Order: sequence, then C-alpha cells, then structure tokens
Amino acid sequence: MGVKHAREYKDILRDLTEAVGGIADSYTFFDMTGEEWEVLEESERHEVMEALADDVFYGLGEQPSIEVGTGVVVYRPKHHVIEVSVDGTEIRIVRLI
Repeated sequence: MGVKHAREYKDILRDLTEAVGGIADSYTFFDMTGEEWEVLEESERHEVMEALADDVFYGLGEQPSIEVGTGVVVYRPKHHVIEVSVDGTEIRIVRLI
C-alpha cells in the first residue's frame, strides 16, 4: 500500500520529525525511559526523533494509525496529510502534496 506523497520525502521527514517531537513522551516508542532520554545530547535526540518519524511514515503504509507515546499519528489519504495528535487534540498536520 504505502503512503502516497508528491512532496520530497526529505521535506516530509523534516516536518514529521518536528511533529512527533511535539509528543512529550514520544521516545517511549523505542522503549526508552525518561532517564535515558534526558541524558541524550540535543543532536542525539534529533536523530531519535528522525528515526521515529521514518519508522512511523513507513508504518502508516501498513496501518492507518500508530500510537506514539501518549499521542497518535494518523494517515488521512483522502486529504493527503498525516495528522499528529495528543489527547485527541491535533498538534500538527504534515502535508504530503
């Protein structure tokens, strides 16, 4: 199936990385503890969030929504967007076209 997109993947990945970074406990997706997250340098945190965004993007090609910490990431193919929300409140929309 896959996530259909017309924008450059690197641009989508940048936006999705920022969006999943807005989920306070997104690092738990990788079974990291808060203590493990806190000791990471800023550049390392960015690398973890970028890996998370990449995994989520490809995962959305197989299932329409993925839980990330206390948030959820949903692929809306009809609208050509990926929505990131926490507690039912949308925090970010990533456009795919």
